[in-house]
Amino acid sequence: MTAARSSYSAAAITLHWLIALMIIGNFAGGLLMDDLLKPDATAAQKQLGFAIVQLHKSFGLTVLVLSLLRLALRLFAGTPPLPAHMTSIERLLAKLTHWGFYAVMILLPLSGWVMVSASPLGFPTMWFGLFEWPHLPIGTSKAISGGASEAHELLAWFGVALFVLHVGGALKHHFLDRDDVLARMLPYLRRKQP
Repeated sequence: MTAARSSYSAAAITLHWLIALMIIGNFAGGLLMDDLLKPDATAAQKQLGFAIVQLHKSFGLTVLVLSLLRLALRLFAGTPPLPAHMTSIERLLAKLTHWGFYAVMILLPLSGWVMVSASPLGFPTMWFGLFEWPHLPIGTSKAISGGASEAHELLAWFGVALFVLHVGGALKHHFLDRDDVLARMLPYLRRKQP
């Protein structure tokens, strides 16, 4: 692992925003597909729901791969230091939030992959319609699939809580602390030095 950087790399910034957009879209898609696949849904709603399921799985697996890449980048390239004015509690919250995000970004798609792999329904995962993504070699089990489904939902809501905390912290840094923490991920916000 290298020393802390003074700013995030273009790769880290790109991965941050790409993963964030995919997670937000997948959360919305997850809510929508649940609504479209209710027992009383019409055939057209169910057809749309199944199409959204395939996109949801494709984006989720893409988030998993990109998150592992982002974690490797963080471990090997380092991160900018936290501002000196932050209290020890703020530093702890920042670290817990960031590592919580990595846990969610990796465990959320993994739990979905386990859920689909263990499902007795045996539906394939077509990655953006290009190829079939393999199931994990765990065999079918209603209990495992159901447990993974519950974990998947809990992790999604935990991710929402982290998102609110993360955005709140970024806005606090920008508007109250008036430092460049937010500008590290949005460089055009960087404040001009007098």
